[in-house]
Amino acid sequence: MNQDFLSERFFEALINGNRTQATGIALEAEPLMGGTEGVIADLFWPTYEQLDKLYRGDQISTLAYQFATRLLRSLTDHFGDRLPRQSRPATSVSVFCGTTLGEELGAQMAVDLLHAAGCNVRFGGGGIAADEILAHVHESRPEVLVLFAASASDLPGIRMLVETLREIGACPNTRLIVGGGVFNRAPGLADEMGAETHVGTPRELAETVLEGRRT
Repeated sequence: MNQDFLSERFFEALINGNRTQATGIALEAEPLMGGTEGVIADLFWPTYEQLDKLYRGDQISTLAYQFATRLLRSLTDHFGDRLPRQSRPATSVSVFCGTTLGEELGAQMAVDLLHAAGCNVRFGGGGIAADEILAHVHESRPEVLVLFAASASDLPGIRMLVETLREIGACPNTRLIVGGGVFNRAPGLADEMGAETHVGTPRELAETVLEGRRT
């Protein structure tokens, strides 16, 4: 079956809140997309980005968006639990994101792929005060700190956090990686803010974390 047609069917099922149909399409996609990881990376993530773009452009209703994001979050949890976990020396990763459901959904996909890649991941989600994140980084000293943001409104808080980390020299060996739609829409923003790199997809994040471990 054509992958684009399958993605269109999945999108329609989500915005209509049709759990049975959406689940069936996701299961149907597994062998076509190389397994569970492919479903998350090549079906769930592009659909998430499409939903986010349409909602920001006022092209779908709030009802359709919330039907879709809540159902997609449920499917992400289900398929994430089925991912086979690779055995390798664990990289410690802490992940935080913006406060909206959409941002937590996107970050969750990234967390699931990192976990499956063998990383030791702590996911704080959104709504965590900067001083608490700073304290966590100082105490836990993760090898990688990931800040995920889809909304421009998250940028002042991220900028302040990054600047504070640099100013006080907290955990200089912790790699800082940023991701999410707001960085995809603003090339060069990650460099300007002082992050090591920006990643555009969950699969790219997992590859970047593991590449840093190897080097």
